[in-house]
Amino acid sequence: MAELAEGDKAPEFTLSDAAGNKVRLSDFAGKKVVLYFYPKDNTPGCTTEACEFRDLQAPFAKKNAAIVGISPDPPESHSKFAAKFSLPFTLLCDPTHTVAEKYGAWGEKNLYGKKSMGIVRTTVVIDGRGRIAKIYRKVKAAGHAAAVLGAL
Repeated sequence: MAELAEGDKAPEFTLSDAAGNKVRLSDFAGKKVVLYFYPKDNTPGCTTEACEFRDLQAPFAKKNAAIVGISPDPPESHSKFAAKFSLPFTLLCDPTHTVAEKYGAWGEKNLYGKKSMGIVRTTVVIDGRGRIAKIYRKVKAAGHAAAVLGAL
């Protein structure tokens, strides 16, 4: 599959949220969607990124943008993570990393010389018409939410 590019139609998906409800990309029609892929709940970088998005929730809402986090974690993990850090946005479960693959957020990682496959921290901004407005690849967690907000 060809890599997604800005201007492409965002691939539709349906995933479960922390409560087990089915959430579709089309549920956000007419809104901008900040889709951020992160490796794992309750890890340092992912917590930093989630809390920065949380702290900027109101300015994102003023720009008609919904924040949606996606990781391979199960609903119970998302539920605990969201409660622990008072995350006011949707976290979706992608255990088979199908959606991450569609969005180019799944790939080879190298940690301390050990190669493995996993989530490559990526954010995709989708406009109100379902087109990809911006793609951030290999994101550094600290300061990322503010950069995304500034680009909206």
